[in-house]
Amino acid sequence: MLSNSANDYIQREGPLAQAGLLANIGPNGNQASAAAPGIAIASPSTSNPNYLYSWTRDAALVFKVIVDHYARSPAPRDLSLRTLIDSYADAQSRLQEVENPSGNITTGGLGEPKFNIDLTAFTGSWGRPQRDGPGLRATTLIAYANWLLDNSNKTHVNTLWPTIQLDLDYVADNWNKTGFDLWEEVSSSSFWTTAAQHRALRQGAELAKTLSKDDLAESYSTQADNALCFLQSYWNPNGSYITSNTGGGRSGIDANSILASIHSFDPSAGCDALTFQPCSDKALSNLKAYVDSFKTIYGINEGFSENEAIATGRYPEDIYMEGNPWYLTTFAVAEQLYDSLSVWDAQGSLQITPVSLSFFQQFSSNVQTGNYGADSQTYGTLTSKIRAFADGFIAVNGNYTPESGSLAEQYGKDDGKPTSARDLTWSYASAITSFLAHDGIVPTPWGAQGLQIRRDANGHCISNPGPMSEIVFEVERNTLYGENVYITGSIGQLGDWEPANAVRLEPKNYPSWTVRIEIPASTTFSYKYIVQDQRSGQVTWENDPNHEVASPFKGQSVVLSDTWHD
Repeated sequence: MLSNSANDYIQREGPLAQAGLLANIGPNGNQASAAAPGIAIASPSTSNPNYLYSWTRDAALVFKVIVDHYARSPAPRDLSLRTLIDSYADAQSRLQEVENPSGNITTGGLGEPKFNIDLTAFTGSWGRPQRDGPGLRATTLIAYANWLLDNSNKTHVNTLWPTIQLDLDYVADNWNKTGFDLWEEVSSSSFWTTAAQHRALRQGAELAKTLSKDDLAESYSTQADNALCFLQSYWNPNGSYITSNTGGGRSGIDANSILASIHSFDPSAGCDALTFQPCSDKALSNLKAYVDSFKTIYGINEGFSENEAIATGRYPEDIYMEGNPWYLTTFAVAEQLYDSLSVWDAQGSLQITPVSLSFFQQFSSNVQTGNYGADSQTYGTLTSKIRAFADGFIAVNGNYTPESGSLAEQYGKDDGKPTSARDLTWSYASAITSFLAHDGIVPTPWGAQGLQIRRDANGHCISNPGPMSEIVFEVERNTLYGENVYITGSIGQLGDWEPANAVRLEPKNYPSWTVRIEIPASTTFSYKYIVQDQRSGQVTWENDPNHEVASPFKGQSVVLSDTWHD
């Protein structure tokens, strides 16, 4: 049995978590005096492990908590927090300029995961790039910019915009590329990263529109549509959970997906499954699969019944520091459940689908699919038990929090003693957000409401190519009877280098071959011409180098008169 109740623990730990978070921000935080102004250290721990660095991801999540608190506070606000936020924005702008092992400001450097706390590059070996940082940072700065706009300070927003745009441009250009996940172990596509990128692009498009930057708004919106489309591919219908990484050789069950769901929470979106809102059937089914995976692997979880809360970690196969529960992942489970309860209460009902049925049957074994209004006995029974379940995860962490209130990264899977990095800033941030969710305080909507995706006849998502331009391709080539000239290249409109998908040119003025193709605007791509023999199937490629060109702006056209490379 647990010795802590959620309410008692929240009342005791809440102020300590806020103080612990601020103590880790330089230079005035008492744990971060060596850090540059506005730099959030991950932890003051310098050995086993050394976390005395600033991660772009962690810092963005920490300052999102600060920005939201500042914006939510009644006047007069704490001006020291405003100073802290401005210092963060300035520090991040400077870090964008720091050349590092991932590149410079124009060659991929924004994907660098961490920096020294004096704003210099960390040059040691590491899992890089990590592509969630720019999107998370943009989301935090956009939240601040929106508050500034609401308070008639567009001038300051204009000073923030260059930093925000650099991050959004990086996300728009790189969201569909692989990188290391948030645990810095697996290089592949990651659900967490894609979700963070989608939100950043969606919010970025709206801010760009507000600032009359319409072309950028359209570009970001297009790529947000595509990221949302790709987000659907992580769902594992056979296991009814989110496959958090496309690589890594593991089950795919991972706190990555829980953290993504609460980061994507938009109270106006209801229980939307496209964005994996916390109360969506997919997110709830995924939550059950995630929690269940830890029931038998930690000694401290022994003896708990089916619907009792337990300690959870990053993923069941974890071996880092021997694979322990984490404070932030256990808080995240509670937060998703609280978020769900807030939405159900706001809309006055909850829905059970075949996908989420097993989640709800933990609390009422005979419940069936259907819609249950707030005035029904089923609704009352389920929400009461789910709230107790959520409180249990808070209480679990409370049971393993020392009297000082210090939150490390992890606690021992068998003895519950805090371990790994001490005073982890992200642990404090996760405590704060889960406590707010417990109290029914929901974040500001960010644009997830009413989103849709296009599907083909088989139900698969169709990407949005965005603004288009037109290119006329011309090349001279003598051919034999039965031979035709085609073009293929690095983009889908040219068949992605597959001869079978190449586009045929017409010999209207033989030996000149011509074709008119719509190409995404302002896109750099490469291509080659090939000759295909319709009788033998033989394909003859022109020699290197590839032709390379940037397509014209939206709505414009160009004629390319090429020479075949013999």
